[in-house]
Amino acid sequence: MEYIVGTTEFSCEEDCAVTLGKFDSLHRGHQRLIRRVRQLQREGLKGVVFTLNSNKSEVLLTGEERRLLLEEQGLSCLIECPFVPEISHMEPEAFVSRILVERLHAKYLIVGTDFHFGYQRKGDYRLLQNLQDKYGFLVEVIHKKKYEGKDISSTFVKEELKKGNMGVVNELLGRPYGIIGEVLHGRKIGRTLGMPTTNLVPEKEKLLPPNGVYASKTVINGKLYPGITNIGYKPTVGESFRGVETYIFDFDQDLYGKTIEILLYTFERPEMKFDSLEKLKECMHRDIEFGKEYFGEQ
Repeated sequence: MEYIVGTTEFSCEEDCAVTLGKFDSLHRGHQRLIRRVRQLQREGLKGVVFTLNSNKSEVLLTGEERRLLLEEQGLSCLIECPFVPEISHMEPEAFVSRILVERLHAKYLIVGTDFHFGYQRKGDYRLLQNLQDKYGFLVEVIHKKKYEGKDISSTFVKEELKKGNMGVVNELLGRPYGIIGEVLHGRKIGRTLGMPTTNLVPEKEKLLPPNGVYASKTVINGKLYPGITNIGYKPTVGESFRGVETYIFDFDQDLYGKTIEILLYTFERPEMKFDSLEKLKECMHRDIEFGKEYFGEQ
């Protein structure tokens, strides 16, 4: 997949099917747009996901996580355009003519009903429809997907994630909530306790669920391994940073330096401080039993 980031100097030579939006979580509503782009891609157009990168905090997906997810789905191109004044102050029709038509050769535009663009967000899908004939593209408007009567949105996902409602979060996303990162060396406390763990330190802008223990699966080279994950500061040993520590059941491979993904399925308990490592070990055994029971293991 072609990945264009951090520049306003981009262009496509081929005719494109372009979907535009924030795509900050790739939830089930976003997936509707992407599926349509993939369909048009199979019909011969270049499939492009175009998003404006405003460097916000509390993101559900980091830029790298979004890139990997879209690459897995076989998209031709992801453009993360920086939200700089030359873009943010561009009038809506100027954005259409200069960016979508001249640079991207857009023949299809696929957008949601809440999509807005251009200076002061004055452009919307209705304006795009009005400009179809003038600029020679077709507009397809995809309506929002709902969950229990409520529109699926990134705001909805964030609300449930902050509560630790992983079942609802995963329903909204259409996949388990994931954290992708490189396995780092920790203090090796888990190994001392006979339960070696992997340690990730997510990017600061990544929104995490509440601190605590979760039933999880780890994706390693495309294969899923069940386990348990602690999110937090590990108060028993006193870490100064918020990390993601995972014990993978019956697993002994060296993962240091490898990029893995941790998928969270359900919350078990809050993070706790124990009086001793022995007390921590006893609780970890109970956590492991919880995880194995959740995943139906012996």
